[in-house]
Amino acid sequence: MKFNIDKKSTFSILAVVAVGIVLALAILFWKKDAPAAQGESEHAEETTEKSAPKEGGHAEDKEKGHADAAPGLIKMTPQQIQGAGIVTARAAAASVDTAVTLPGEVHFNEDRTAHVVPRVAGVVESVSASLGQDVKKGQALAEIASAELAELRSAALAADKRLGFARVTYEREKKLWEDKISAQQDYLQAEQQYREAQIEAQSARSKLTALGAGPGSGTLNRYVLRAPFNGVVVEKHLVQGEAVKEDANAFVLSDLSKVWVQIVVSPKDLQMIRVGQSVTIRSSAGGESVNGKVSYVGNMLGEQTRTATARVVIDNPGLAWRPGLFVNVSVVRGKKDAAVTVQADAVQTIEGKPVVFVKAAEGFRAQPVTTGAGDGKIVEIVQGLSAGAEYVATGSFVVKAEQGKGSAEHEH
Repeated sequence: MKFNIDKKSTFSILAVVAVGIVLALAILFWKKDAPAAQGESEHAEETTEKSAPKEGGHAEDKEKGHADAAPGLIKMTPQQIQGAGIVTARAAAASVDTAVTLPGEVHFNEDRTAHVVPRVAGVVESVSASLGQDVKKGQALAEIASAELAELRSAALAADKRLGFARVTYEREKKLWEDKISAQQDYLQAEQQYREAQIEAQSARSKLTALGAGPGSGTLNRYVLRAPFNGVVVEKHLVQGEAVKEDANAFVLSDLSKVWVQIVVSPKDLQMIRVGQSVTIRSSAGGESVNGKVSYVGNMLGEQTRTATARVVIDNPGLAWRPGLFVNVSVVRGKKDAAVTVQADAVQTIEGKPVVFVKAAEGFRAQPVTTGAGDGKIVEIVQGLSAGAEYVATGSFVVKAEQGKGSAEHEH
């Protein structure tokens, strides 16, 4: 079989083959470039996502940056500072009394505390004193009806009557004997009876006096229980209609114008405590302090506590030092020159660490410090504060409260 192909046909075939080759090469190169372009597109999108901020992210970063810019800042306006009574001062060098702080407790003045008992058995008719009432010496606290007292008063009245008759008889016999009318024996007998009547009457009155009762006028069985001195009724164990014995603890009365501060002294601190030593007493709850002197130091250690007891007697004009109040007692050991000191009330505790609030542009800032010696009035700052720094001297607890509120709002 023989094919006849002219020149024109040959040219057409070659042109088709050439076009096919070009198309094949174009498809091959297009497939190689497509993944690279797609990778560049994904890389561009990823870069865009990383560079674009998330919704709300800018505000959070800004807030975080602001917080990091001013750590521990407590914002307060000048009006707030003035209204809260906050007063600032400058940290400065001072001489600090080095002292040891011992625990103590306010007690009743046992020299001026009385357990009032009726002294006679009976039934309570009325109670005129109430718990916590101020009473004066001799003021009636309660009234008791007592059969025993009625017998004693009857005996005293009878003795007084017999004394009166014996006196009349004695005076008559004495005159008759002086006038030589009667015998001396009658006179001596009348004198003896008169002296015996005197003794009997005096004995009856002494019994009433020992009970704190007079001869009585009107009702013989009425016994009035009275306050032995000026004081406060701190305990009351009587009610109307109650039967009481002569030794019943009816009232406890205490004069609170002076109170005792009992100090707990460990064996290692005993050498520092002596009678007449000056101490500073401050309530554990804060507030004013009072100075006093040690009036007693125990010679023995407690069997259970293994500590000794010392005592300070302090005046209590405003009754601020209430029995049962826990106190801290500072005992001065010497003096120390400190380069940086602040007032004792300026030091507060946040998260178990001492801080001092220092003045900042928009309020105050909590500055962690390391404290040293202190005497209850001023405290040495060993580290964290420099001399001349302005700090909150009065009202630091208000600033601490503001700091606590700010922390709570931030956590929320």
